Amino acid sequence: MGMKAKPHHHHHYNGNGGGGGGGNGSESSSSTSPSPPPSPRRHSSTLSHCRRKFRSKPISVVAGFLLLRRFLRLLVVLPLLYVSGLIMCVGPFSGLVGHTPLPGSVYRSHEMFELLWPHIQADNSTPIELSSVWRYRRKLKEQKPCPPSTAGLQLESPGPSVYLIVEVNGGLNQQRSAICNAVALAGLLNAILVIPNFEFHNVWRDPSTFGDIYDEDHFIATLEGHVKVVKELPEMVLERYDHSIANIPTLRVQAWAPVRYYKGEVYPILQRQGVIRIAPFANRLAMNVPPSIQHLRCLANYEALKFSSPISNLARKLVERMTEMSSRTGGKYVSIHLRFEEDMVAFSCCLYDGGEAENSEMNSIRQKGWGDKFKRKGRVTLPGLNRIDGKCPLTPLEVGMMLRGMGFDNSTSIYLASGKIYWAEKHLAPLLKMFPYLHTKESLATPDELAPFKGYSSRLAALDYTVCLSSEVFVTTQGGNFPHFLMGHRRFLNGGHAKTIIPDKRKLVVLLHDMSISWKDFKLEMEAMLTESDRKGKIIPRVKKFTKKSSVYSYPLPDCGCLQKHNSTRIDPSAHS
Repeated sequence: MGMKAKPHHHHHYNGNGGGGGGGNGSESSSSTSPSPPPSPRRHSSTLSHCRRKFRSKPISVVAGFLLLRRFLRLLVVLPLLYVSGLIMCVGPFSGLVGHTPLPGSVYRSHEMFELLWPHIQADNSTPIELSSVWRYRRKLKEQKPCPPSTAGLQLESPGPSVYLIVEVNGGLNQQRSAICNAVALAGLLNAILVIPNFEFHNVWRDPSTFGDIYDEDHFIATLEGHVKVVKELPEMVLERYDHSIANIPTLRVQAWAPVRYYKGEVYPILQRQGVIRIAPFANRLAMNVPPSIQHLRCLANYEALKFSSPISNLARKLVERMTEMSSRTGGKYVSIHLRFEEDMVAFSCCLYDGGEAENSEMNSIRQKGWGDKFKRKGRVTLPGLNRIDGKCPLTPLEVGMMLRGMGFDNSTSIYLASGKIYWAEKHLAPLLKMFPYLHTKESLATPDELAPFKGYSSRLAALDYTVCLSSEVFVTTQGGNFPHFLMGHRRFLNGGHAKTIIPDKRKLVVLLHDMSISWKDFKLEMEAMLTESDRKGKIIPRVKKFTKKSSVYSYPLPDCGCLQKHNSTRIDPSAHS
């Protein structure tokens, strides 16, 4: 049975944000408990066959067979339950029962740093050169021409104009995803797209409109001939709804709805009403769409969405200043997206080295931000298990030790993209010892330059996005929409290579827990981790299911390849968002 569109006459709001501060976005939901796997489907034909087979047997034989089968099941299940119990109970709560904690379950990175710091300082091995970090190359195929602009369903002869309105929410890059999906959907439905409306969200608390973040005129002009975009509904359409968008029929659409759903359910409603409103609208269109529709996503993301003049002008200055500050390394620098803000630490339910004061503060922040979500009946918080599973945000110290282990020395220029770091003075001190040339947007810009951006999280994130986009090396530490979009954008600009370090956090926490490891051995492990990031940076994952497809925002090639300009050797921040 297919999904049914449900028209309403009032606004519906979905509180699931993405990307930024709350950590509860579409790609940052690691803290929620996983659902148990579905029970295996019963095969009635096999069962009836067994019943026929044993019908003539004595009842005692059948009963004995059933008991034996249950006993064999227990032999398999009980050891699994025992091992699970060890992981869930002995590790995180080992301090209470006197057992040695499982490797990686306890934060000891600060102790490891104190132990290895003299060896890090004395290390006189040749540092890695930023120009030679990335050794793997992606062989570029000859690109096919872009699909024709007539991409829609064309189910019938053109009639009166119909309009699509979407409400987008979340942080900067969840909004970006929704905008690109809206362009693709408008092309699919042969509809005129109204500039998307940005919902105010309690987490980001940013009242910015589309025009505050993106260049509206550039967006409309770039899509001309592909999808028509207008800034607002025509007067004659508004009159039909008493000049209130809230009176326009609102459709609630399930996530990742396929083309056939829009063709069979949404398109007829659009033709009857002349205008529809979809709210909320984020991941409401499947990734697996025809090439002509996918091209619209690419066109929107990499050409039509250009940051507004106030953002792009300051972003260009920050890139220029960062390049000047990196003269020791040929103008190249490393950017780090650090997710160690207090709300991110609280949401992760991880424990660090702050003792009872930290635990009490995190409980207070969780209560203030998410109410009783973490106290619901049946919900168990296991900080040690979260850490072993790689779900804890890396501290600035851990990122610094990883990079020094990979071969980046203290002359490397670092750009730190982040919100307000939790206990900043304490946690940034060791990172500054390892990398004294550490910069942020606050240190690169003057107070007067940053003043118009204060209090607008999405505009500040746009500055970070642009500086990270232009870096030679990008380091992601905690997932989310920001790094996924940025890695895709870097793949698009760098011939298919993300040029991104993705830490193996499960491995890293175990190494940082081993107080017997030498600096030499730690370096060997980090160098292998860098090599693996280099190898994976150029890989396009294979998706086995025909109905599914990797995100075109994270893996834009080959779908967006026709838009690439291979003659450009330097990234122009003003030309790419």
